[in-house]
Amino acid sequence: MKAFDRPALTVLLVQGARDLSLNLSEAQITKLIDYLALMTKWNSVYNLTAVRDPVQMVTQHLLDSLSAVSAFSGAKNVLDVGAGGGLPGIVLAIWAAEAEPEMRVSLIDTVHKKTAFLTQVKAELELANVSVHTARVEQWNAPRKFDVITSRAFAELSDFVNWSGHLLEEGGEFIALKGVSPEAEVARLPDGWEVREVRPLEVPTLQAERHLIFITRI
Repeated sequence: MKAFDRPALTVLLVQGARDLSLNLSEAQITKLIDYLALMTKWNSVYNLTAVRDPVQMVTQHLLDSLSAVSAFSGAKNVLDVGAGGGLPGIVLAIWAAEAEPEMRVSLIDTVHKKTAFLTQVKAELELANVSVHTARVEQWNAPRKFDVITSRAFAELSDFVNWSGHLLEEGGEFIALKGVSPEAEVARLPDGWEVREVRPLEVPTLQAERHLIFITRI
């Protein structure tokens, strides 16, 4: 693994955010790099991500998640299913603390070591808008339902909707982060759900397709 060169990674992140037309504050940039440092440190033991190079992590994790955040504008209560190492949930929460101060972000995963990491991130970065839960989403009863439920590389769309649909409030929507536009998965969505929009994303310096899939109840 390459050394964690904080100044170089910061330059890369600032440039990428600018390319995404995101106006991030110094505090947000610092927290995002702090988050990356924690992920790099814990990754050697907890295997949070297959990406080991911090430069690639900026692009494939931070900028990839940041490219989606504007889609969450106006959301108040967001759930990140299969949150893993915190993507997009932690990145969304760091952005929302200033951009959407009323937003609360809940992260759920079945793997205890991953939620232990997320709990550590929440504490060290002082993310008051985050809550972390260790549970199977299909068996979980949240204290209140969510207006947006998201996931990144979690499951096929039909499973995502079937397992977490009971947690979506009336009029809410799913926002799934996907790579190539998943037309076959869309065709397999269960009855009662429809794709409202498939939105292509441009991630700076990433030579790969990215799409947001918006799913609502019919």
